[in-house]
Amino acid sequence: MIKVEKLSLTIKEHEILKNINHHFDKGKIHGLIGRNGSGKTMLMKCICGFVKPTEGTVRVDGKQIGKDCDFPENVGIIIETPGFIPYYSGYRNLKLLADLNKKIDGDKIKETMKQVGLDPNLKRHVKKYSLGMRQRLGLAQAIMENPDLLILDEPMNGLDKEGVADMRKYLLDLKEQGKTILIASHSSEDIEILCDTVCEMDKGVLSKIKGFAEK
Repeated sequence: MIKVEKLSLTIKEHEILKNINHHFDKGKIHGLIGRNGSGKTMLMKCICGFVKPTEGTVRVDGKQIGKDCDFPENVGIIIETPGFIPYYSGYRNLKLLADLNKKIDGDKIKETMKQVGLDPNLKRHVKKYSLGMRQRLGLAQAIMENPDLLILDEPMNGLDKEGVADMRKYLLDLKEQGKTILIASHSSEDIEILCDTVCEMDKGVLSKIKGFAEK
């Protein structure tokens, strides 16, 4: 699903990513671990087409990002803090996003909100949402159009114990449906429960974790 070749990124003479070569197979959950500043988020941004690498290529489902398309097709994304219009409800925010592509209707949006544990009829503005509710809304926007690929940067942030359990179950269900998921997490428990493969980022270098039993 994702093929990264000779990928490097330099910003203001600082090497963020260093000659990354890796592929992420379809239908699996792939984990990315590493300390803050190790390059995980920047790698995800390059895969999504948000940042143009200094060298190398990224292909998603056979198409080169920045050449064949500006952004991957059929992908759901959570990178850093999801941004929403603060004085609109959760449903209205999602409806505005859905209207851009016109792939889904209001009923599908409401169904997705319920799946992630949100009340689609709640009139409360997003600015009054808790961090956990914002994170659930971010997941809803990522999955509502039924993408084949999910790229999730710390999707468990702000979730309570029950929310984390719900999120894990939902991601495993998506894998069973044949979805491909790339997830960055600081939680070793998340990685152990969810991931089929795990790579570590350290100072911009990507390496496969030795000893991790692929599922």
